[in-house]
Amino acid sequence: MSKFQWRAILGLGVLLAVAAGAQAQQRPYAGFAYPAGGQRGTTFRVTVGGQYLEGVNIAYVSGEGVQAKVIEYNKHLNPQEVMVLREQLDELKKGASGKDDETRKMIARLEKIIADYVLRPQSVSISNIAVVEVTVASDAKPSEREFRLGTPRGLSNPLVFHIGQLPEVTAAPMSTSPLQVLGKEEESLVKRRRYLASKASNSEMMMGGGSSQGASLAGDVNINVPCTVNGQIGSGELNRYRFHARKGQRLVISALGRQLIPYIADAVPGWFQPVLVVYDANGKEMAYDDDYRFKPDPVVLFDVPKDGDYVFAIYDGIYRGREDFVYRVTIGEMPFVTSIFPLGGRVDTPVTVEMKGWNLPATRLSPPTKDVEPGIYPIGVRKEGVYSNRVLFHLDTLPECLEREPNNTPATAQKVTLPIIVNGRIDVPGDWDVFQFEGHAGETIVAQVYARRLDSPLDSVLKLTDASGKQLAYNDDNNTDFISSQWLDIDWGANTHHADSYIRYTLPANGTYYLHIGDAQRAGGEEYAYRLRISAPQPDFALRFAPSSVGFRGSSAAPLSVYLIRQDGFTGDVTLGLKDAPKGFSMYSATLSGTQQVTHVSLSTSLDATEKPVSLTIEGRATIQGRQVAHEAMPCEDRMQAFLWTHLVPAREFLVTIPDVGDLPVRQKKTRTAKK
Repeated sequence: MSKFQWRAILGLGVLLAVAAGAQAQQRPYAGFAYPAGGQRGTTFRVTVGGQYLEGVNIAYVSGEGVQAKVIEYNKHLNPQEVMVLREQLDELKKGASGKDDETRKMIARLEKIIADYVLRPQSVSISNIAVVEVTVASDAKPSEREFRLGTPRGLSNPLVFHIGQLPEVTAAPMSTSPLQVLGKEEESLVKRRRYLASKASNSEMMMGGGSSQGASLAGDVNINVPCTVNGQIGSGELNRYRFHARKGQRLVISALGRQLIPYIADAVPGWFQPVLVVYDANGKEMAYDDDYRFKPDPVVLFDVPKDGDYVFAIYDGIYRGREDFVYRVTIGEMPFVTSIFPLGGRVDTPVTVEMKGWNLPATRLSPPTKDVEPGIYPIGVRKEGVYSNRVLFHLDTLPECLEREPNNTPATAQKVTLPIIVNGRIDVPGDWDVFQFEGHAGETIVAQVYARRLDSPLDSVLKLTDASGKQLAYNDDNNTDFISSQWLDIDWGANTHHADSYIRYTLPANGTYYLHIGDAQRAGGEEYAYRLRISAPQPDFALRFAPSSVGFRGSSAAPLSVYLIRQDGFTGDVTLGLKDAPKGFSMYSATLSGTQQVTHVSLSTSLDATEKPVSLTIEGRATIQGRQVAHEAMPCEDRMQAFLWTHLVPAREFLVTIPDVGDLPVRQKKTRTAKK
């Protein structure tokens, strides 16, 4: 290899390597991963777009059975750097004959980098690209995981990553989208159209582990059902997939978009809004969905009317698009649960759950309740080895009962004895359920609905009345876990509608009282289930903290923000600390007192380095009604919905890294020369 060729390789390495000290304190950020998952027993490449990824050297997927390694990193270049690469490419191309494989690979990589270059990306925060090779074991459990990148500065925020059960169809990753200028949107799409045309000619639609499908996003993509389709939506695009189906098949076509990336901070309404449409071979629309109930990701339940070819199309509801508009669409005769009843049960008490849905193996389910802590758990079923969607199930310790009709008015109200959790439904549009109980002067009662947080479409309304019919209390949406000074929602994660109602009220006199529950939109149906707690206050607390990962620079400290959710009027002190901390890690105790909701803590380490990410747990302790209570804090990421509202989006793990100091870029100190 000539000195010019070596210079080209060296120059490329310098441009794409660590920018020494440029963003010394910035935590790495991952904006999207494409594809956002893969099939068991396959190896595939994942493209990750982000920011502050210089020196990226770790790819981490939670759970067992998945291995990932970084194989390439391409930093977004400036025009001067691109000009240097062009010169180096010309040097490499001189003397076309006799080039070795390494040189040919370098030429191909340079050509791709230059061809994909965009001067002004549509989103700078996702313009730096890492390529990761992921290997999923054949016995890995199909589930939702977390995907993170790591640099010498620490781990990135987590991205949702799915381990799938079906063959996968994946298009080649998009190039960086150029900035769209108002009034010149048409010009900005030219490069994207050329990209699609090149993919059509190169047949870069891949199936399963990597075999060619001979089609692309430029036209209909032929797929075999069942499968999972991975794609990205560019601005103004509509992606179409053609499949053959037989009469009588009950196909479930479910899309993941917003659930993969909950918030896109600079895109109104703040997330990708996928739309699914099914057409017959003649182009006639057969089915359409742009939301599944209150969730932005659509689900089409399609009864195939006759044998033949069909097409499903996916696009953004307002025709936006760029690299982080990532989707996964699963199509097949999959088991799919549309509703369960009841939505929960009592700890240590057997419960039988009635299920409704498509392609289910049974109509009843018995979730485990013995030796399980109170809380919300995902449950589902499996048919012929294929898992259904997961639905949420709530466990508590209070006595329970079922709602009994008719109970639509105070005259027909269902009598209950407190404390109680009522499992009920708003059976038909306009329905009200009314419950009668006896109360005493000065007694405080709490009425709390669990419905929307359990994925019920019910938008509940609660009313408390006395025996004369006078309204004493009313609540539609409960916003008590919102810190207005920070525009921060700390308890509802990615759910932007706090639709579950809550009343805490001190009764004025002895007598009979009535609690009414209905739907704010006057909707109803068998899926409009709820759990209604009526009891004395049960003071308690929950904890959230952010970020969900930190990186140490050897023996040092890192800050965290901790948020306290006070429940049922709890005003006691909560003391924070590390639970079962591994050797070398510590956290100074901090206490949230009175009505305090937020504090900042410092996590410390005495270690110089760790070989892999370490999982830590933060715990809060309090004395409540004479009992010692301890709860683990949930790690979260502070994410913006659209320019203003921010949310604490839960993560599965809190991870810390301590890279070897030899891996860190060193900032050169400037020296001063004394004047003579």
